[in-house]
Formats: sequence, structure tokens, C-alpha cells
Amino acid sequence: MMLQDYITEDFHDEMVDSQGNVRPWYRMFSDKMTFLGKEELLRRQYAAERAFMYMGVTFNVYKEGEGIEKIFPFDIIPRIINYDEWDIIEKGLEQRIRALNLFIHDVYNDQKIIKDNVVPRQIIESSPGFLKECIGIKPPRNIWCHITGTDLIKHRDGQYYVLEDNLRVPSGVSYVLGNRDIMKRTFPEVFESLGVRPIYQYPLNLLEMLQYLGKQENPVVAVLTPGIYNSAYFEHSFLAQQMGVQLVEGKDLVVKNGFVHMRTTKGLRKVDVIYRRIDDAFIDPRRFREDSMLGVPGIFDAWKKKHVALANALGTGVADDKVIYAYVPKIIKYYLNEDAVVQNVPTYLCWDDKQREHVLENIATMVVKAANQAGGYGMLVGPASTAAEQEEFKKLIKANPREYIAQPTMALSRVPTITGDQLEGRHVDLRPYILYGERVRVMPGGLTRVALRKGSLVVNSSQGGGSKDTWVLRDPNQSYETEEAE
Repeated sequence: MMLQDYITEDFHDEMVDSQGNVRPWYRMFSDKMTFLGKEELLRRQYAAERAFMYMGVTFNVYKEGEGIEKIFPFDIIPRIINYDEWDIIEKGLEQRIRALNLFIHDVYNDQKIIKDNVVPRQIIESSPGFLKECIGIKPPRNIWCHITGTDLIKHRDGQYYVLEDNLRVPSGVSYVLGNRDIMKRTFPEVFESLGVRPIYQYPLNLLEMLQYLGKQENPVVAVLTPGIYNSAYFEHSFLAQQMGVQLVEGKDLVVKNGFVHMRTTKGLRKVDVIYRRIDDAFIDPRRFREDSMLGVPGIFDAWKKKHVALANALGTGVADDKVIYAYVPKIIKYYLNEDAVVQNVPTYLCWDDKQREHVLENIATMVVKAANQAGGYGMLVGPASTAAEQEEFKKLIKANPREYIAQPTMALSRVPTITGDQLEGRHVDLRPYILYGERVRVMPGGLTRVALRKGSLVVNSSQGGGSKDTWVLRDPNQSYETEEAE
């Protein structure tokens, strides 16, 4: 399992360079691996997996009509990001979230970006995430995307690129916090010596952001979950517990006299701010899906009248659309008059005749994605697909070109990963979490998802992916916010 037997191949390896030398910010951890040896590393990997079981860090996979609860696969070799790289990521994400928030507010109000022909009207209005019911609404503080998980990849050129934006109900942050808890116990000495930036304050920052949305001092906050059968229920209950707020389901809430209340043993109690983990379509059966048993009748009108704050705001899904994603560099330029700090992956829009023709002719080399699906579904990885699969996707594209985008197959970076009793490179992406309240806060790190299957580029947990802890190193020349001991 030692690094001298490790093969980097033709990818950017984040621990080892092309000459086989360990990168400077990884040397201390590499030395620790050498000191411990294979058997001890395997023992610690096994102990980490057992700890996840005891902690109940799980997710549900729905297969053949049954929900199967599984441990989120975890690898103890961390992903380490040096402070100079992180500085660029942080600046780029803050810039992106500010621009996207301005975009969402604009498309539901003045629509200047449409009138100026920066983003076509038909693209916005044909997005499933665009809710005409939200036109004219100004949410509390004019903030729409309070919690965002932006997916990044690092390419062969060593640069980070934005793969997609997640602004509706992004999940995964509980696994980040769980991973960190395990890693601090697995490698306590090297963790302390490296100066890894802490992330333990995320639940407090989340609570402060939610409270900022309330009109009055000490607003009542609740987390709204679809219930125990949701794949991310562990996260919903974990975050509610960490923030010290109530976890509620739709049946626990009622709208009375235009305000939202939760049922308690002492009667109804008004709720001021709701962190909702329910998709737009299910949140209010009076406004959207009449058959929804998950939502709260009347909550939309209460939100519209600013009697309750919802995070994220309804309608943010318009910026989740992968077709809209292709316009984000223009959106940043339009609202902020700045070039994007972190670039998009080059993207072809299949609704455009010329670009669609290019995609159809080169589909074997491209990644094709449905514009409004997630979790690794509705996607074709050209180089790993069969001729029959490619033909099927060509038919799908021709039948509904608005619904598809295509991108060149990016060479995702790799990080050494324990596979069996060996150390092998596996492809990774990164989902940092961004909170937008009184100011924008970017969690130092995020969820590194790893494609555990050899050669796979699909990192989603629903498709067999796992995770790693992400260590962002402190800049020795910079001071940070107060960081009490975790």
C-alpha cells in the first residue's frame, strides 16, 4: 500500500506529481502513512467504517421499490487543499452566489437580464424550476439562495471548474461533519500539526443565517423534512439537533390567520423561519401538487406575505437548471461586471441547432446530461458507453433538445484511495457549502465525493460513490475568524 507502488497514470493526482514526488502539502501525511504501515492503515480504515455504523451516518438507496439504508462509504486518505488554491475557490464561489442571487431576484421581478437579451426568455420560462407563482415576490432581505452546494472538479490542467450549481435543497453537509469527526480520531497528531481549518461551526453559522431572515429578535426556527423515508433524513435530524431547533414534518405545521404554526403539546406556536428540505412541487398542495402529503396547505401565501421566511426560497430551482448553468459566466459579468474567478466546464446547449449538431457528431467523446435531473441519473458518459446507448441518447436529444446539455469528458483529478489492501487512484469532485445571510460564508472544505469503482467518473452516492474528508490548510500569514477548539 506504500506510495512507491502507486501509479499516477495520465491524470492530475492531488497527492503525487507526474514524477512520483509527494506534493509539499501532503508530505506530512505521506510520512505518517509510511510510519504506520499497511496493516495499521487497514485497521484504522475498518475502525472508521465501524464508527460510521455506530454514529448512524447513513443514507437510503431506493431500489426495486424498497428503501435500503446504507453506510455512506468513506475512505480515510484525506483530500488536502493548500491555502492558495482554496483562496481562489472561496473568492470564486462568493462571486458566483452573489451573481446567482441577483439573477433569481431579477427574473422574478424586473427581468432586466431578459430584456437585455443576455439569457433568452424561452430558456428561463421553459425551466421546470421557474415558478410563475413567484413573479413579483421579494423574499426577506431579498435573498433567495441561502444554502448552496456547488460542485467543482479539478482537471488535468490543475485548475478547478464548476460542474454544476445546487440551489434548491442541497444535501451532504452532515457527512462532511461526520467525516471530520472520524478523521480527527483516526489521525489526531497529523491533523493538529498540519493546521487544518475547522468546520465544526457550520451548524452555528447555519442557525445565525436562518435567524437573520426573521423579522424579530430570536425568531423561531424549524427544519421541515419529508420524513423518515427520505434519503437524507439523517441529515435533516442531525442539523436540527445541532442547531437546537425543532424538526417538523408537514403534518406538524398549520397555517392559521396567515401565519405558520407548529403543533406542540402546549398548543400552537408560531414559526418564523423554516429551513425546508422539501422540493417546491410538494411544499403546498394548494398551489402546486394537489396530491402532496408532505407539504403545508397555505404556506406559499404565508411566505408571499413575508409572514414566514423559507430557506431556500421557492423558485431558486431556475438557477439549478443545467442550461441556465451555461450562462452563469455571462450572468456574473452582467450583474457584477467581473469575469468569473472559477470557470464553468465548457458546455454545449442542445437547443442551439449548431451546437446540437456538434454534440450528435461527437457524442462518443462527450458527457451528455439531462438539464433537470440529479444524482448521476439521465446522463451518458460517452467514452464509457455502448453504441446502442449513444443512439438512444441521440434520439432523446432530438426529441427534446431543450432538456440536454453536453460537455467534453473532463479528466477529473484523483486522490489515493484504499481499495481492498492496495492504494489506488480514484476520481473525485468537491461540493463546498455556501451560506448567504448577512454575508456570504464558504465552508473551508466541503464534501469530497469519490468514484470508488475503478475508472469511473460518477461520484454520486446513489451510483456507488463514497466520500473523503477535505482538509483546507491555514495560510500562516492570514488571521481567521475566532476558532475555538472543536
